[in-house]
Amino acid sequence: MEFREFGLILFAERYEECIAFYRDVLQLKVRNVKDTLVSFELPNGYLMVEQGGVGKNQEKLREQNPNVLRFDVQSLNSIMNELEERGVCFSKKNLKFDWGTISVFNDPDGNRIELGEINNTSGSYIKN
Repeated sequence: MEFREFGLILFAERYEECIAFYRDVLQLKVRNVKDTLVSFELPNGYLMVEQGGVGKNQEKLREQNPNVLRFDVQSLNSIMNELEERGVCFSKKNLKFDWGTISVFNDPDGNRIELGEINNTSGSYIKN
C-alpha cells in the first residue's frame, strides 16, 4: 500500500478551547476549517479536531483515552519554556528513558500530550 499522509482525528467536547489551544498555544498552522472541525498541519500529516468528544478537567485515564499525542522536538527545555510562557502547565517534566526524555501536559479536554527529545545515540528509533 502507498499512503499519501497520516491523519489523526481528535474528538473534542471543549471544541472552541481545543481549537484555540492547538492554534494559539501550540501554534499549529490551520489547514482547513469546516462547520464542525478544524485541521492543523503536522509534519507528514494532519491533526483534525472535531466536535463531539468527552472532556475531563484533568488528564484522561488510559481507559478513557488510550492515545497520546507526541511531538518530538530538538530542544525539550527551550520548547517547555516557550509553552510555559503561553500558559501551559506541565504535569511531568523531564522524564528520562534510555531512548530520550519527555515532558507531559494536557489539552483543554484532558488529552495527554508529550514533548519528546530523542537521544541521538539511541537505536530505539529508526531515522530516515
